[in-house]
Amino acid sequence: MWLIVGAQAAGKSTVAELLARTFDRSVHVRGGAFYRIAVRGWVHHDDPKTDQARRHLDLRYRLSALAADEYAAEGFTVVAQDNIYGSDVTSWLARVRARPRFLVVLRPSVSVIERRERERFVATGKVAYRAGGVTASDLDRALGATARVGLWLDTSKMTAPESVDEILRRCHEAEIVDGGEA
Repeated sequence: MWLIVGAQAAGKSTVAELLARTFDRSVHVRGGAFYRIAVRGWVHHDDPKTDQARRHLDLRYRLSALAADEYAAEGFTVVAQDNIYGSDVTSWLARVRARPRFLVVLRPSVSVIERRERERFVATGKVAYRAGGVTASDLDRALGATARVGLWLDTSKMTAPESVDEILRRCHEAEIVDGGEA
């Protein structure tokens, strides 16, 4: 069971997909898919209806952990990725029964995230950071509040394949023991 976290445009989706492809039986669980399933009424994390937004964010995390655990129970190596920060990371890891568990935190510099966001917009039209919303700096600060467990990688100067190679080379650092420490 692998969990890949980081700010938006840190490379989570690409790295998680490439990492999953290195295993014989694997799935890539994209946490964001769980809010996209809702047709109407989903309240996002930055909505002023903060109580409901927090409940929906918790639902998203519970559903992704549950789906990941079910795949793992069927013998798949799971690589889950999502925008999870702070104590939510350790809570997600505690929810899953599958062992061993691995955490990888992708933390390129804010300037690299901003550059990647611009490049991604040009290539795909996807926008992660909207005017007046959370910024890459905001998410980097939130990531900084995350417990220092697992493997933290500054991927500023790495390609996605290089990041995967580094993760596999240092997988022992990513493993989470039952006490929540690497």
